[in-house]
Parts: sequence; C-alpha cells; structure tokens
Amino acid sequence: MNRQTFIWGRSESRIRKTQRWVERMWMFGLLLAALLLFCMNLDSPPLLNGSEQTIHQVAGELSTTPLASWQWFYPRFGDKSYVENPPLLYWLIALAYKTGNDSTWITRLPTAILSTLSVPLFYGIGREIFPSRQNALFSSFIYLTVLPIVQYGRLAIADSTVLCFVMLMMFCLLRSRRDFRWALAAGFGLALICLTQGIGLGFLLLAIGLIFIAWDTPRLLRSSYWWLGWVLGLIPGLVWYTLPWIDGQGFLTANLIKASLQPFWHSLEIKSTLAGYDDYLWDFLKFSVPWLLFWSYGLGLAWTHRNWGWAKFVLVWTIVYGGAVCLMGSPLPEYSLPIYPALALAGGAQLAAVWNSPRSQSYPRLWVLGLGVMGLGAIAATLYFLLAASESVVLVISSSVALTFAIAAILVARRDLQFIFILFWGMYVSVLLLMTSPHWVMS
Repeated sequence: MNRQTFIWGRSESRIRKTQRWVERMWMFGLLLAALLLFCMNLDSPPLLNGSEQTIHQVAGELSTTPLASWQWFYPRFGDKSYVENPPLLYWLIALAYKTGNDSTWITRLPTAILSTLSVPLFYGIGREIFPSRQNALFSSFIYLTVLPIVQYGRLAIADSTVLCFVMLMMFCLLRSRRDFRWALAAGFGLALICLTQGIGLGFLLLAIGLIFIAWDTPRLLRSSYWWLGWVLGLIPGLVWYTLPWIDGQGFLTANLIKASLQPFWHSLEIKSTLAGYDDYLWDFLKFSVPWLLFWSYGLGLAWTHRNWGWAKFVLVWTIVYGGAVCLMGSPLPEYSLPIYPALALAGGAQLAAVWNSPRSQSYPRLWVLGLGVMGLGAIAATLYFLLAASESVVLVISSSVALTFAIAAILVARRDLQFIFILFWGMYVSVLLLMTSPHWVMS
C-alpha cells in the first residue's frame, strides 16, 4: 500500500508556508504605504536653511570628488574639514547626485528611502517581541502615522536618517537571542548609527540594548560568540574613527566625538533647562496626538506585565532614552525621534489588549474626553480656515482630522472597537494629505 497514513507533517509545513506568505504580504503592504508617505512631494518646500543647506553643499562638493580621494572618508566644507557630523549621510546624498541631478528631491530621497525601510523593520521588531501579529500591526500603524517621524523622515538630516539604523540594530539584537549570528548584524547596525549621528547616540542605544539583554536574556552576556559578533559588526565604525589617529589627524575625530557627546554633558542650569523644555514639551504633546492618549496606558500595561519580554524592552527603551533627553540642557524636537518607536510599541500593545478584552468592558473616560477635545479643536480650526479663505488643501486636511477625531470619540463612547480602524485610516489619510501640500514642514 502506498497510501500515506500520517499527514500532520505536511499540514504543519503548509501552515508554516501560509504564515510566511501572510508575513510577507503585511510587510510589503506596510512598505508601500510608507513609500507613498515618505517619498511623494519631496521637492516642496525647498531645502531648509541651516542643516539641509549645509548637507547639500557638503554632499555637492563631495560628488565632484573622485571616489579614491581621501575627502570621501572625511568630507570638507570649503577649504576646511567638516567634522560636525559623521559622513554616512553625505556619502548617500553624494552618490545620489552622481546618479541623478542636483535637486531638492534627490537631496531628500536617500533619507526618505531609509525612513521607508524603517517601517517594515519596526514591524519585524514587533513580531520578535509580541506573541501575536495583531500587536505588531497595531504598533506599526501607530509608528507610520506619528507626524514627527513622517515630517523629519522626509528631510535630509542625520536625525531622521539614523532612525532606520536604530530599527536595524534593535531588530537584530532581538533576533540574536535565538541565533548568535544576528549579533554581527546588530553590531553593523550600531556602526551605521555611529557613522550617521555619532558615538553619543550609539553608546546610548547600546546601553539600552545591553540593559534589556541583562534583564531579559542574561546568558547572552556570558557568550563570547555573541560579543564577537558585535565586535566584528562594529569594525566599519571603528576603522573610520581610528584611521585619522594613525594618519596623524586625530583632531578630526576628536572634534567629532566632542560634538556628538556635547548634548549629553550640556550644562544643566535650571533656567536654561526650564526655558528649553517649555517649547520641547509643547512640541512633543502637540505633534503626538492622538496617540499620546494610548501611550500612557500602554506604558502602564508594560509596567503591569514587566516580567514579559515586550514589556521589558519597552520600559528600558523609554526610561533610559527619556532620562537621557531630560539630562540635555536644551533638547531639540528631533531628539525625540528615537523614543517614538518604544512609545508606538506601548500604544500597539494597549490597543491590542482593548481589542481582545470583553466587549462589556468600558474604556477610559480620558479617551472620550481627549478625542472629543481634539475633534472640537479640529472643527474650530476648520471654521477658522474657512472664514479666512485659506487654501482648499488646508481645509481638506483640517476637515479630515476633525472627522477622524469626532467619529473616533463617538465610537469610544459607544464601546465600539471600530474606533481603532477609524484612527488608523483617518490619521494615515490626514498625514498623506498634509504631505501632498507645501505645508508639511511645520514648527
């Protein structure tokens, strides 16, 4: 008889193939949604004065230099070595200039592509720490619709470029808990962070990763293979930082190291700190709506379940990085970018918990009140723009936001779970409409 008696092996294989296909479809869908959000209308408005203009000039001068030139390792601005930032962003933009014309769209394109890639990487982080796909999807939708991430992710600045490498490092760090070989990729991600933003941020993120591992999987800290992977991955960054010392030009990296660490040892005078934090906190609160309502409850949920891996990861990331920002004398809005992924994970976990809770369970009154106030504020803004005869695109954006918040508030009051999808879809459409206008760069 050739009849097969046992079929569960084939069934399990088929289930695994189906699961992999579903994962790829979700990642592809998130990639397309992010590509549309980050890459459209990049050439309006023109490059901002300050960081974008300087990066444009440094990368433009670099693009006219032969690839074998020492200047590619250490870019110059005019007749002096430029040591304000590490060179990775300049390399990417200069290579883009060599393949295309020198334009605003080309200048911002490398950063926009890296910001796009950060979304599926973030989804991968969610799949590593959460037991279900639902938590990872909710977190990814929040991450994709946080306005500062989208706004800064479209600008040619190092603060947004580094976010993709942060996602890469954290994803590989989580994977290395099951396979030591991923430590090599995690170290390489850390090297890319140091080559983009400096060793200050690199050391801070490394500290976050090591504290989490010490709490969650301490056996890794005793593995020589795990540490070897980190060291091998860090080689590109170590080479770039040590080569000038060998060549007798140590002042280059010395000045760069000082510049990258300066925000963390900034003077902590009370007056300057309070003055700096007034604007910083206002910007953080203003541009975090509506997800700020759910982040606070998500962090509370993480504290309640702090014996779980995802909760440890979120708490360590939020507390350590948030504490570092508090130590900065005058933090800038873009300094908040690396903390938004941790908050998005917390918010996604909270929304997933609500989705899986009994239908009779009531929602926090703060959600109804907060969404209602946001909706009324958006309606008032729409009426103001209408009376002021503003541009039609501004009216459409304001109306979209008002409709999203108002419907979500009503659904939360009725304990209808559809408010989650209304918020996700409404926020995505509203942010997308904003990106199609010339007003997407806001202060």
